[in-house]
Amino acid sequence: MAKIICTVTNDLTYDQRMIRICSSLTKAGYEVVLLGREKSQSQPLKDEVFQQKRLKSWFESGKLFYIEYNIRLFLYLALNPFDALCAIDLDTIGPAFLWARFRKKPLIYDAHEYFTEVPEVVDRPMVKAIWSGLARFVIPRLEYAYTVGPALAHIFTERYGTAFEVIRNFPVSDSRPGQETRELPEKKEGDFILIYQGALNEGRGIETIFEALPRLPLSVKLWLVGEGDLSDFLRKLRVSKHLQDRVYFLGYRHPDELRRITPQAHLGLNLLANKGLSYYYSLANKCFDYIQAGIPAIHMNFPEYQALQRDHPAFLLLPALEASALAALIRQLLNHPAQYQTLQVACEQAAPLLNWEIEEKKLIAFYEKVLANE
Repeated sequence: MAKIICTVTNDLTYDQRMIRICSSLTKAGYEVVLLGREKSQSQPLKDEVFQQKRLKSWFESGKLFYIEYNIRLFLYLALNPFDALCAIDLDTIGPAFLWARFRKKPLIYDAHEYFTEVPEVVDRPMVKAIWSGLARFVIPRLEYAYTVGPALAHIFTERYGTAFEVIRNFPVSDSRPGQETRELPEKKEGDFILIYQGALNEGRGIETIFEALPRLPLSVKLWLVGEGDLSDFLRKLRVSKHLQDRVYFLGYRHPDELRRITPQAHLGLNLLANKGLSYYYSLANKCFDYIQAGIPAIHMNFPEYQALQRDHPAFLLLPALEASALAALIRQLLNHPAQYQTLQVACEQAAPLLNWEIEEKKLIAFYEKVLANE
């Protein structure tokens, strides 16, 4: 049985993409270890069909975290055999590249994002230069790579000369019951629930949603499912804007639980500032989660969402990250129930085509090719 180690820098619990990938590879007959980090506030891991391992670290952010984590990752790989490594994004690729080369084993690069173009990197010239240099050195020397969408695959292939395949972030569509749902905000008759799921971080347009709410009827309320760097700021902003009865923080929720929460909302939100090419060419998990949950959504008018909408008109596109434009789109749906129902029908039609049961076949074929000679 071939052993695959997948490396990430998060704490594993809420990484929907890697839970799906590792589960599918395990069911295909591989021994899979998902390797991440343990944070001071990490929740206990839920049992999965694959192995999970967290590396402890003293530092939790900044340069010292990345240095420490990569040292710990290097030592872990030195002591643990594998038949293939899968490095998720650039922040784990260094140790993986060295040990894969030393042991003459394949290294797969899974690019979840355009790492050198994320907001945390793009405005910091020295940091960007370091990560860009690592990418230019390692990626052209790789044989196997994939990413989340066609636009990024094209950019990476052109930039680095390594062919990138596409494994999209489709959710599962089966009917297994999800994890028991913790208490949710009370929904009154006539309420129209907006839902944002994901990290509460800079550039995600959450402040714009707060600014749009006062322009909308009081029946329009917001559920924020997740936490992040802006959690404290947004809680204070809710108070300063007198939105305590309209904005609800649901905190971190396990992916299984999220599958039960999302269908209870009316409209999904996936907003991004145009800060770097990573956001501009993104194709987020939540885009497909909303479709699978059967709820229309609003996404940014960025290339990947434009292309998806041409085939599956299940959502609206926001031309600019402005409160007035966002409020106008939401009012449009409130005032035109027939349009909302048309979007719902489009979700129902798209869901059977945009699910993990279909996409995982590409994943398994990819790994069978990689490990054919191992």
